[in-house]
Amino acid sequence: MGSATKQRAVGLAAGLAMMAGAATISWSEAQAQTSVKIGYAISRTGPAAGGAAVTSIPNYELWVKEVNAAGGIKLGDKRVPIEVVQYDDRSSAEEAAKALERLINQDKVDFILPPWGTGLNLAVGPILNKAGYPHLASTAVTDRAPELAKRWPNSFWLLGTSADASKTLVELLVKLRGEGKIGDTVAMVSIADGFGIDLSAAARPALAAAKFKLAYDKTYPVGTQDLGPIVNEVKALNPDTFIAFSYPPDTIAITEQARISGFNPKVYYTGVGTAFPLFKGKFGANAEGVMGIGGWSGDSPAIKDYLARHKASAANGAEPDRWASAVTFASLQMLQQAIERVGKVDRAAVIKDLQTGSFDTVIGKVKFENNMPTNYWWVGQWQGGEFYGVAPSGNAGARQPILPKPAWKAQ
Repeated sequence: MGSATKQRAVGLAAGLAMMAGAATISWSEAQAQTSVKIGYAISRTGPAAGGAAVTSIPNYELWVKEVNAAGGIKLGDKRVPIEVVQYDDRSSAEEAAKALERLINQDKVDFILPPWGTGLNLAVGPILNKAGYPHLASTAVTDRAPELAKRWPNSFWLLGTSADASKTLVELLVKLRGEGKIGDTVAMVSIADGFGIDLSAAARPALAAAKFKLAYDKTYPVGTQDLGPIVNEVKALNPDTFIAFSYPPDTIAITEQARISGFNPKVYYTGVGTAFPLFKGKFGANAEGVMGIGGWSGDSPAIKDYLARHKASAANGAEPDRWASAVTFASLQMLQQAIERVGKVDRAAVIKDLQTGSFDTVIGKVKFENNMPTNYWWVGQWQGGEFYGVAPSGNAGARQPILPKPAWKAQ
């Protein structure tokens, strides 16, 4: 054998040995994995704590509890438990960023669950992208979602865009006006945060194009304590439709002020928070007919089963909200299914599976297109003690809206 031939043979043998070694290392690493370490920074204090306490935290805990009770996440031919590392982001983008850096660099978690709310998801997006972690943003609504999905291909935006939310609401108002149930006058208020800014910015041109008269349009700062003056100003205009793109504390405060002052328009729409069980708990029969962002297929067997499991697991039998809670739990099911199909902790492969796979979830079968779902609930309404999706009307399980909203009752 010539020297050149010998060199090729030696090189080939070395290459095969390296491949075999790599395969052995990969198998050994998979076998050595004794848990899947999941980390998250969530708002346990601060203005976002109410939303996180209803929508994110109970679902994170329910998912971990159920997965571990079933033996854990399946990696290859074995199951390993989920190990959790968590921090309080204090409703602060700066604190959220610090916590994620700690999760990534010090705790070296395998996967990271998202914070609650649009603003915080936008804040941590660059960090998760740079580190190559899947980012399943299940509580963010932003018109930047399609652009961000391209810029950060690790990110998935499960609640869609502000434009779609506003467009669907306005389409419903157009339908109700055509049926003679409402007139042209609309009053709108919005919180001066990512959610409120995006939704109101999308609603203004949509209302103008539909020839509605926007008689009132005002923003208010995060943390505003007294919303009475705004409600009283709106009441004096007597609009047929009232829209508040609000966060949970404001949704409760605005509605309580509306009840006290007797402001009862034909369409009364608030959110986030309208779909929360605390809204029904606070207002009881007065929740009837109130519309808000979100909704779900309340008659679905999968949703009914999820509701029962959530109540059995959560502290004091707390119920989920009727929008992003189910979406959040569905996102965790997607993450688990992607990890198990990959069979190991390989974040790049998991991201690829999320981009291309199909997933069975509590909200039905989900398949992403450009890192976004294709089906959303944008308007729901309290009817008979349940918050049903009413728009888009073509969604499975959609209910017909009840109008006009019933008058407030004394409490």
